[in-house]
Amino acid sequence: MGRNVAVFGAYGHTGWFVVAELRERGHVPLLLGRDLDKLRALGASEARQASVDDPASLDRALAGAEAVINCAGPFAATAGPVVEAALRAGIPYVDVAAEIEANVDTFTRFAGHTGVVVPAMAFYGGLGDLLVTTVMGDWTSADEVHIAYGLSSWHPTTGTVQSGVVSGQRRGGRRVRFTGGRLEYHDDALSTQRWPFPAPLGPREVIAEFTMADVVTIPSHVDVPEVHTYMSANAAADLAGGTSPTAVDDRGRSAQTFVVDVLVRSGGAERRITATGQDIYAISAPLAVEAVERILTGRTKATGVVSAGAVFDAPDFLDALSPHLTVR
Repeated sequence: MGRNVAVFGAYGHTGWFVVAELRERGHVPLLLGRDLDKLRALGASEARQASVDDPASLDRALAGAEAVINCAGPFAATAGPVVEAALRAGIPYVDVAAEIEANVDTFTRFAGHTGVVVPAMAFYGGLGDLLVTTVMGDWTSADEVHIAYGLSSWHPTTGTVQSGVVSGQRRGGRRVRFTGGRLEYHDDALSTQRWPFPAPLGPREVIAEFTMADVVTIPSHVDVPEVHTYMSANAAADLAGGTSPTAVDDRGRSAQTFVVDVLVRSGGAERRITATGQDIYAISAPLAVEAVERILTGRTKATGVVSAGAVFDAPDFLDALSPHLTVR
């Protein structure tokens, strides 16, 4: 049976993919955002104006919704107000935030609440967490987690660029890493190394300590002191270029392909898992929508502010994404 699922930031790039995924699965997307004309341009009968600066507008917009997916960045500004509105409405909250500090804020600020709040349920943060949780299997802790992103290109959306600016300002221009069991801010120079991506991609130069939201989601439930993420150098260069993604198929996906290669070490043993797919923004839609479906049907393991690996059956979740993602 279809559910009424609110999408805040529905006319954004990722929001558009989420709305399409909801419709494809038979749900009724309730389109929320500041600009009512942009919402109506999407051809939806349920367009509702709402602003994070106006809590009453969020309450009205969430009336009748069974869950909300927040796709509107920068999440430093939107996550808190939309989580609060979801808690007032008594409905689960999911977002696609890649901002490290915004995700830390969500875990910290809303700890102890009895609802279900799942931040970073997207390509960065959620997918890596599901892969790590899956490959760990019966391990209850690890010494190191390494996640290497091999992107064929990275043409950022306007939201990605804006979120990056906000994160940079919050860090005072410093970089961040997760080491010794905590986030550490630093001014060390960026370094590169060769990462042995599996075939057909093969070894590629990556930017070391290109830190993503995985350093928040994974340590939130995995006992691990070191989490390191890497980005293919060519994609990092594209990101600096700032050109937007261009659709190449009838699903609106770009030609970008990705490989997420995960290596976990514990007590001298190693385990590895790899996921491949197309378009990092498009894949965030089935991740977020699958999460909402599982929450609404009671297929969860925890409540409160939880990451993907903590609240869902990670191997089963990845199996459900097989139409969009190849895992080996």
